[in-house]
Parts: sequence; C-alpha cells; structure tokens
Amino acid sequence: MTETTNKQIIEIDSFDEIPHFESKAKEAEFWTTHCFSERLLAQIQRQREILTQNQIDFPTKEQIQAVRDYIKATWKTLTRSLNHIVEAAKDPKIDHEEDKPWLVYISPQEDLDKVKESIREVLTEEKFAEIEIRTLPAEVELIEEHGLLYLPDDYVVPGGRFNEMYGWDSYFILLGLLHDGELELAKSLMNQHIYEIEHYGTILNANRTYLLTRSQPPFFTPMVTKLFEYTQDKEWLRSILPIAQSYYYYWTVPPHLNQATGLSRYYDLGFGPAPEVIISERDEGGRTHYDRIKEYYRHNEVDDYDLSIYYDRPSDRLTNLFYKGDRSMRESGLDPTNRFGPFSIDVIHYAPVCLNCLLIKMEQDFSYINKILGHKYAEEYWIDRVNHRKELIDHFLWDEELGLYFDYNFTTSKRRHYEYLSTFYPLWVGIASPEQAKRVVQNLDKFEVAGGLRTSTCYTGNQWDAPFGWAPLHQIAIQGMENYGYTEEAERIKKKFINLLVKDFERSGTLLEKYDVENLSGDICEEIDYGYCSNEVGFGWTNGVFLELLANVS
Repeated sequence: MTETTNKQIIEIDSFDEIPHFESKAKEAEFWTTHCFSERLLAQIQRQREILTQNQIDFPTKEQIQAVRDYIKATWKTLTRSLNHIVEAAKDPKIDHEEDKPWLVYISPQEDLDKVKESIREVLTEEKFAEIEIRTLPAEVELIEEHGLLYLPDDYVVPGGRFNEMYGWDSYFILLGLLHDGELELAKSLMNQHIYEIEHYGTILNANRTYLLTRSQPPFFTPMVTKLFEYTQDKEWLRSILPIAQSYYYYWTVPPHLNQATGLSRYYDLGFGPAPEVIISERDEGGRTHYDRIKEYYRHNEVDDYDLSIYYDRPSDRLTNLFYKGDRSMRESGLDPTNRFGPFSIDVIHYAPVCLNCLLIKMEQDFSYINKILGHKYAEEYWIDRVNHRKELIDHFLWDEELGLYFDYNFTTSKRRHYEYLSTFYPLWVGIASPEQAKRVVQNLDKFEVAGGLRTSTCYTGNQWDAPFGWAPLHQIAIQGMENYGYTEEAERIKKKFINLLVKDFERSGTLLEKYDVENLSGDICEEIDYGYCSNEVGFGWTNGVFLELLANVS
C-alpha cells in the first residue's frame, strides 16, 4: 500500500494486501477509503465471491461424458509410433528448409541398417524419403543439425507444438491412460522412458537432439509403481530397478548435487541459447524471448540476484551463465516463472522444494520396490536415505514463521519467500509433520481462486505464475491435502478445477495446456509476456489429471 500525495486514500497494489474484516462497518469503510485498478478490483470482487460460496456448480453427467469421450479419442491422435515417425520428426520449434528431409537420430548402440529396415516396413517409399536417419555423434557438441531422437515403440505426446515425448508430462499422461483402460499403451510409454535411460543416458526433457543436455522433474519411479499396481509383474519390477537407480544418481551427484547442503538442483549440461527458443518463442514483433528479457533488464532494476553475472549492460549482452540458468530453468519444467528471480535465471543457485521432494519420492519408491522383492537390507537403506533428506528439507526449506516450504539459495544461505504451489510437494510425498501440513493448508487461500489453484501469488507476465493454473500442480496439491485428511479442501479444489475444464471445453472443444484460473478461461495468450504465448491443445497432462480427479471426486 502506498499513500497518494493529493488524496487521503491508499492505493492497493496486490490482492494479498486486502485485510479480513471484523464487521460490515469496517468493510464498508475500507472500500470507500481505498482505490484500485479496474483489473485488481475485478479480481478482488471475484475472489470474495468464490471464497464465500458454499456450493460449487458441478457439471452434469452428460457434460462430463462429453469430455471423457473427447479424451478417449484424443489418446489416438496423441500417440506416436514408427507409423507416425514422419509426423513426429516434423518440429515447428526449429528452422527447416522445405526441400530437405527431416532428421531422425538413433543411438550408437543401435544398428543403423536394421533400424532403417524396420521403418521401411511400415512406411511407403514416398514417406520414407521425407526423413533421413543418422547415428548420433559421440558428443552432443558435434551435432550440427537437430532432429528427432528415435524411440522404437508407441508413446504419447502432450499435443500442439509439443510433438515429442516429454519427461514429467508422461507421469500424468500415464495416470490418464490407466484410468481409460489403455494398459498396453501405458506399458509402451513406460518402456520408451526406459529406452531413453539406456540409450541416451537419462530421461530427457523430450526426445529431440537439442534436449539431450537436460532432463525434467523426475517422476519416473511414480510411473513405475503406478504401472505395477496394474500389472503386479515382479520380474519386470526386478529388471527395472537398476535402470531406475541409475536415473536417481543422475540427480544426486554433481553438478546436480549441491554438496554444501546435500540437496539437489536443476542444472542443464549444455551451453549457449536454447535452439528451440531462438526459432519458436517470438512475439508479434519478431522478438525472441531473449530479446524481451534484454529489454526488461535495460529498463528495470533487479534485486533478486546479481544481475551483472547474467547481463553485461555496457554491451547489452546476455552472458554464458545467463544461458546456463535459462536452460536449467527449462529442466525444472517451469518455463518461465519468477520463482527463482526474474525469469528464474538464478535457478542454478537454488535447492528447490519440488525437485528434492521428488528425490524423496524416488527413495521411498526404492524402499517399497525392495520390500516387494524381499530385499530387506536395501529396503532399510532407502528408508535411511528418506529420513536423511527429510531432515535436510526441514532444515533448509521449511519456514516455521510463515508456515510454508520455500526454495533455498545456497549462495546467500537464505530461503526465497516466493509463495508457490510447490509448497504442497512435501504433503504429496508425505514427509510433512501433521503440524507442518496444517500450516500449509491454512495458507491455501493464498492460492485458491475461482477455478482452482493459481500457481503463485505473483503477477509477472510469465505463464507459470498468477493468474495461471496447471493440471499437474493441482494433482500434487489435491493429493497432498488428501494425504493429511483435508478432504473438504481437496474436494472443493477438485470441483472447481473440473468445472473450469468442462466449461472451457464447451467453449473451445478441447482440453488445454494451462488456464487462467482467476478469470475461468483458457483464452490466455494476451496475458503472457515472456516465453511462448500460445495455449496448446490436446492436452496430455490435462487429460490425465481430469480423469484422475474425476475418479476420486465425491
């Protein structure tokens, strides 16, 4: 709040500055002695209505069934196989000369002639001529022309411009496939992740050559244990254990490990601008995401981090470390947000709540798997790892005064008090104490709005901040609340988000990547200032979360 110089009124800059009122008289006085922007006033009015609403309109069975039918049909359009390799090879995110074939790279472990033959068997000669199959060079830096990374069997893509298999998207997609009875497709999707670890070294951000240097939030073992619930195949579980553990160590040794805290961070292994950003993330004026960031740096002071290490002001140049941070932000899956400072460039100096909770989930899953396989010593070993990481999370990431979990900057030795839905991850993995969970849920009103949960409490022009909400973070928060018995709160959020998805489906005819959960709309392009501004159709993880929430709603 800031006092104006010519009026005895106070200007309100954010929703969180609105107090709670003891009486109608005090409320009336507040509304007559404060001024607001029209947009903020609309948000305030809408929020007050929602938070006082006792009943939430819920879609009819017919409305729900229409969305379910759409999702069932969409799995086919989102599936890629060798039959679709030409379509999968086409990538709108990179430059391509019209008369040249699209490139498909295979692992050096594969036999080039055999792979070519397997593809020829399912394509016409005309179609086969549209692609060129190459073996990956020994080092990523030697790749001069980018292309699709070969996967041998069926997988599911998110949709829209995301025409490849993504790391953390696939967990939520798997949930949907299993709810929809698509067990064989779920198995194949799982197997392609195993193939990536064995042939490309890790689960990739996605199967394109320009994404070989980074992974994504590690939801791999939750995929394993969820699929095992359906198959009960212990031999498969036994065979997958060493593969899953090798992926775990990708995250728990340097450079992903910060040895000072014992916690892990996001860290892309590549250098320079992200190729897909240069081509595809442009605004109407032709400016790239990087052009817009430089403009922001030119005209704004940045106190969140030492700007000089990321931006050379005299030469108006983004530094090499900037691009390292930018790439690592993309490994986090949250591209972009201001959670780690403007555009999350400083992510390389943080131990994030989400990542370290996902590593605890992996440790819990390893204990569970070893228990099933009768490996008592290994089971206890992984329990000890869980307990140790929980102590670190409590020490570095839990804020007792504010009652929320925050990311920890290990260069400043401080938590960044940026309110974000990642605070529910410790509840999702079950490591919060009952008192910690209670404190987090008491802060639910910071995030709850008309259509569910906004991602953060900050309006930054980034798609992973307010007023936007995303399906995966809804699933994490809702399940986290349910784990601790906050069923009323979880049920209310479920119904709000399902209602939003159904109503916007009736408007657009599709499920989308993200939503403005405050204004109850998927029509959000004009609200996004940085990164790509489109709202992709499909959409894999929204499909999956819709079915998961629907299966557990009263």
